[in-house]
Amino acid sequence: MRYGQARAQASERYEGPRARTRGVLAAFALAGCGALLAAGCAPVGAPAAKPGTSPPGPAPASSGSGPGGSPSGAPSGSSEAAPPAKGSVTVAGEVAKDLESPWGVAPLPGGDLLVASRDKGTISRVAAATGTVTQIGKVPGVAPGGEGGLLGLALSPSYASDRMVYAYFTTESDNRIARMRYDEQRDAGQQLGAPDTVFRGIPKGLIHNGGRIAFGPDKMLYAGTGETGDTGLAQDRKSLGGKILRMTPDGQPVHGNPEADSVVYSYGHRNVQGLAWDKDKRLWAAEFGQNTWDELNLIEPGANYGWPEAEGKAGKPGLRDPVAVWKTDEASPSGIAWAQGSVWMAGLKGERLWRIPLAGAVPVAEPEAFLTGKYGRLRTVIALGGDRLLLVTSETDGRGSPEAGDDRILTLTVR
Repeated sequence: MRYGQARAQASERYEGPRARTRGVLAAFALAGCGALLAAGCAPVGAPAAKPGTSPPGPAPASSGSGPGGSPSGAPSGSSEAAPPAKGSVTVAGEVAKDLESPWGVAPLPGGDLLVASRDKGTISRVAAATGTVTQIGKVPGVAPGGEGGLLGLALSPSYASDRMVYAYFTTESDNRIARMRYDEQRDAGQQLGAPDTVFRGIPKGLIHNGGRIAFGPDKMLYAGTGETGDTGLAQDRKSLGGKILRMTPDGQPVHGNPEADSVVYSYGHRNVQGLAWDKDKRLWAAEFGQNTWDELNLIEPGANYGWPEAEGKAGKPGLRDPVAVWKTDEASPSGIAWAQGSVWMAGLKGERLWRIPLAGAVPVAEPEAFLTGKYGRLRTVIALGGDRLLLVTSETDGRGSPEAGDDRILTLTVR
């Protein structure tokens, strides 16, 4: 069992050093129904909730479709049978070890991986067959600090022809997204072309930088951002902080966005580091809460997810309640992936992998935790198809307690 150093906590919650105590069960809410199952402590002065019951609070507001509908045309129901209430996770192997501050991961055609180092500002290629790690290049302009640096990676939807790698990173002035051509014929360490900035001006800070990027089923680029500790940015529709953004591969607003001239897709977020789509093309996002509830949200265009007016279940008109919540010591979620009918969520402070089984947009059972404390902080989870996942640890990010071999990329078989 791994245990980290306890650190003093300010009123603002960061990604979090690991906690020594655990034992509060995760809670989940039925989207659009308001039946939130939670276990843990009630707010001061409120009656305690029993395990499996809703924490004290008002009934949630309606969670109907947001303005404009889903650009992917996702149905509200499910096209598949519900997954089993109980799942399983088997660690099938170790792809790589001795990585420094790994963050974003992009699987290449053929099975090798591109991995971003947050603090070094480099991208390396990991050979799936041997685990050999080879640096392909350094991203110029990366200014690591706090939770900033080289963060999310994604391959162009046209990667087979354009060889473009997209990266979300922190500079001296902002967070931005750039693309670089990956030329395998060039010398090792010099295989990345000059960055072409497709989007800039995302607020930066020592905390709450967001950073996850992904291309959706519609081949548009999505980015999760944070409010950098300035909570007012999340509700400011003109700010890019505390948002999920949707743009073309060239960084332009997309037809079907809530506002025609804006890349803002949803707002009222605190710090989004997880993005994934399910089989029916619904977008899911994980984000850090402050002191009480971390969240898994079902994302609709134009919807307001409440921060800082709400953390977790609020039941306030006009605010979207999360589908599932966790006490912050149990999660502090970063990456998510969808596989085998469930969302799988990596926990940093929680040091565990959460499984949320879904029938359409509705949880069918209470979330399950796997690998608790076995590999330390967990940063990124990637679906490889079928029952296979990749899991990236985050012990060398300055908040863990790295051991020999950290950080690692593991392969998992899940059900």
